[in-house]
Order: sequence, then structure tokens, then C-alpha cells
Amino acid sequence: MELPTELNLTTLFEQLGLPSDEASINDFVEAHPLDQDTKLIDADFWTPQQAQLLKEWLRADGEEAPIVDELNVRLHRGK
Repeated sequence: MELPTELNLTTLFEQLGLPSDEASINDFVEAHPLDQDTKLIDADFWTPQQAQLLKEWLRADGEEAPIVDELNVRLHRGK
């Protein structure tokens, strides 16, 4: 799977197979707040494939990791 050159939350949501427009991303974040004890990749709303993609992007520790970190922060803040 080739990734686009510009990575952002839209790209991540597209890769996760989720609606990727700004309103849909904001709605997803509001609908899926995480408590401080739940790791992003362990959240129960991910499919196994989605959780695997998030793990791969974090492990890559390249330009993908900050995008997953951004989602992690937003889900833990609920914003």
C-alpha cells in the first residue's frame, strides 16, 4: 500500500476506511472519547485491521507516527 506524500488526519482516516472529511473526523473524536487508562490502539471501537494499521504507523516512527499521536491526543481530550 503506497501512502500519499502529505500525511494528516484525513489520510489516516482514509487508510482506516472511515469518513475523512473534517466534520466526520470531529464527530468521530466526540463520539469516541478515551479515558486516560486506555491506549489508543487498545480502544474497543477499532476493528482488528484498524488497530493493526495504527500499530504499524506508530512502530514506523516516521512521518506517520505524529499523525497517530495527534489522533491519540484528540481522543483523550475529546476534541
